[in-house]
Parts: sequence; C-alpha cells; structure tokens
Amino acid sequence: MHTWHWISSAISLICMMLFAITGITLNHPDWFESDPQEVYQEAQLPDSLLTPLIQQQTGSLPDAITLWLEQQLKHQLAVTKLTPEWSSYEIYLQQPIPGGDRWLSINLDDGLVTYSSTDRGWVAWLNDLHKGRNTHWLWTLFLDVFSVAVLVFCLTGLLLLQIHSKNRPSTWYITAGGLLLPTLIILFFL
Repeated sequence: MHTWHWISSAISLICMMLFAITGITLNHPDWFESDPQEVYQEAQLPDSLLTPLIQQQTGSLPDAITLWLEQQLKHQLAVTKLTPEWSSYEIYLQQPIPGGDRWLSINLDDGLVTYSSTDRGWVAWLNDLHKGRNTHWLWTLFLDVFSVAVLVFCLTGLLLLQIHSKNRPSTWYITAGGLLLPTLIILFFL
C-alpha cells in the first residue's frame, strides 16, 4: 500500500500543484487580469481566386487559396486541418487554442480576407490546460492518466488512514470533517 501511495503521489505531484494553482486562478479571474495581445490583418483576395471560390460553396479551401493565404498573411492557422464554415456571404475558419483563439474570414462579396489572433496570456493558457479546453487529444489522455494516479493516491491514502488510525484517534473525525464541510457549503450556500 505504501509503495502504491508514494508512486502515485510522485506521478501526480507537479500536476497536483499546477491544478491547485490554476484552481485559484480560475476562482479569482479578476486577480489575474491581463490585456489580450491581438494581431489583426486584412488582405484583398484577387478576383482570379475569388470567382472559383464563390462557385465552390462547400468543402475545404483550394490549394491555391491556402498558398495565397500563406504568402499574404503572417497567420498561424492550420488552414489545411480546419473545416471551413460556408455561408452565402463568407467563409469562416476558427481555431480555438489554449489561452486564445485564431480565426479567418473571406468575404465572398468583395474578397476581403480578415485574420485575427488573440492571446489572453499565460494564466488563461494554464486555465485552459486545467480544463483540457482547446487542447490536443494527447493532453486529454495525459489528464486521464493523471486523474487515475490521483485516484490511486487518494484511495491508498484512505487505506493507510485505516491502518494507522488505531494510533491516531482523531483520524476519522478529521476525515469526516473533510467530507462534511464541502457538503454543508453545497447544501446551504449553493
């Protein structure tokens, strides 16, 4: 039991500390406000590329447009991996990222291309990692493994409390308090 307890605590130690810190930053966002850093660019799509695009009205962007976007805009969108949203008046690509977002629109009436990238800072980035929002599937898998390690840590800790409680009579009162306090707060204040 001791071995499982210390191994699971070693696996989850740093992440538990980050999880606790980001719990505070999520509960008190006004303490950690930052000015978002925005990049905004515009370009004019040539008629030679706009006309075939208007006729297409569905699917992914043609390679010629993707190449033109790379040459004209300093963007960080994964254009070839994104599915465009088509409407009668525009094509819209959105790429949410931890701590920010990126989007690009192509106006089908006049060919105006608009790109925007917003970075809300490192606290927002850590908060999104805490929630697993807008992250890669590998991060989600990591969070699942981390969660299992924390569960093993907690359950082995509970069993170790059982083993050592004979020498510490206040063990179960303190443990019950740890359950009772959040329960009372939820029942009476939420």
